[in-house]
Amino acid sequence: MRIIKLDATDSTNSYLRNLSVKELVEDYTTIVAKKQTKGRGQMGTVWSSNTSQNLTISVFKDIRFLDFNNQYYLNMVVSLSVMKLLNHLNVPKLSIKWPNDILSENKKICGILIENVIKQNILSSSVIGVGLNVNQTEFKNLPKASSLKLIMGKNFNLEELLFAFISDLKKYFSVVENGDFSVLKAEYESLLFKKDKPSTFKNAEGKLFSGFISGVSEEGCLQVLLEDNDLQSFNLKEIELLY
Repeated sequence: MRIIKLDATDSTNSYLRNLSVKELVEDYTTIVAKKQTKGRGQMGTVWSSNTSQNLTISVFKDIRFLDFNNQYYLNMVVSLSVMKLLNHLNVPKLSIKWPNDILSENKKICGILIENVIKQNILSSSVIGVGLNVNQTEFKNLPKASSLKLIMGKNFNLEELLFAFISDLKKYFSVVENGDFSVLKAEYESLLFKKDKPSTFKNAEGKLFSGFISGVSEEGCLQVLLEDNDLQSFNLKEIELLY
């Protein structure tokens, strides 16, 4: 496994994507940055991280084995790999806030950004970005953010966390490569934040409504049970869970 360590870069995902255009990149090639100047999250959000205090990485994966319609399982693989790592560390009250924010109780400690390369409707490769808050203790203007140090009261070795995560990632990818999609989906859904609990949502027009999260569709949409047992599916642009 090739690991490229950088003092600083605009975005580890962007760096790895550019690298994969210039040369043949082997599976699980990993970019590790002490500092990201333009770290990115879902829906164009900015991921801010203090220098050398957190795990900010991107991993390259060949995904030609995966059918185009099954690409959401990549999200499950990565989310569950992070969860497995944090379970090893005994981090309490873990859950996945759909689609892939990792929470401890109701505080976000990890964000995931997966960018796939698609050629003629065929999946080619994936750049998997993970930002895990580890030893940072101050999050200005981010009241819902936390870190392993704030939760566990101690520092963690970033390199040890990196290798443990890659090990878990390989194990979950083997599940996908074996076609055990139902196993992944069941485990992922069991860990969803606010699953089967009354929740408030905001739609794209800003209207609030209530419902119960019941799971995710095969396409990765959030399934919400509304009044009169009406089960509806929403994509990322259509709904926001308020908490």
